[in-house]
Amino acid sequence: MASADMPYNRYVALGDSQTEGLGDGDDTNPRGFADRLAGHLTHDNPDLVYANLAVRGRLTAQVRAEQLAPALKLRPDLATVVAGVNDILRPRFDADHVSGELEAMFAALTAQGTHVATLTFPDLARITPLARPLAPRIAALNQRIREAAHRHGVTVAETARHPVVTDPRLWSPDRLHASPLGHQRIAAALAHALDLPGADDTWTRPLTTPTTPPPTGWRAAPGELRWAAAFLGPWLVRRLQGRSSGDGHTAKRPQLTPVGTPSGPASPPHGSQV
Repeated sequence: MASADMPYNRYVALGDSQTEGLGDGDDTNPRGFADRLAGHLTHDNPDLVYANLAVRGRLTAQVRAEQLAPALKLRPDLATVVAGVNDILRPRFDADHVSGELEAMFAALTAQGTHVATLTFPDLARITPLARPLAPRIAALNQRIREAAHRHGVTVAETARHPVVTDPRLWSPDRLHASPLGHQRIAAALAHALDLPGADDTWTRPLTTPTTPPPTGWRAAPGELRWAAAFLGPWLVRRLQGRSSGDGHTAKRPQLTPVGTPSGPASPPHGSQV
């Protein structure tokens, strides 16, 4: 395991669309918080190699089934495991089952000597009112993530506990994926939780430019209807047809390679820039 005197050499990211980087740049070649975190890691070790096994649309059980074995073969000394939101959105959600899949990944990776980091999820109801029924699911999963992480010595970035994470400017128009600013904050949160050189708590602070509060009540209806037509409707159609946004997609970075190839250079997550 790396320390202040022995920086990380091999970083592997496991997860779904958020880890793949959707919302941060071109969807065909997204950047994302994992790329940004890898960039921060190179400040301490320019020779770091990095793999990103995440694939959009994956449920937590699929992340474990498809990504854990390849990750273990890469023998990382640092891994991020971030998954669960796709499960929360499904009609049938079992927090114990989802957290069990996450814990199995925590256990397998840490048993091999990998330092694992994860994060908690914000209340989606503060981003879109239509997600209010999901609040108890998110709270239940977050608590189980904390408990499982404690059992296995996993580092947790507590993004759920800071109001800034639901600032609309940190989210893409679909309200499910972080914007470039949001991915930058996630990377900064992980860097801070990992106590990386140069990381601090500036990611927890509000954006310096105030934003206009979103409309509430009946005034919010037109915007909610536009969002539902543009994003919720197509998502529901895919569910009814048994399709996933990840159909036909594979990991963008399946092998450990120097940061900067093949998916473009990653940069450090400086919270002060957002």
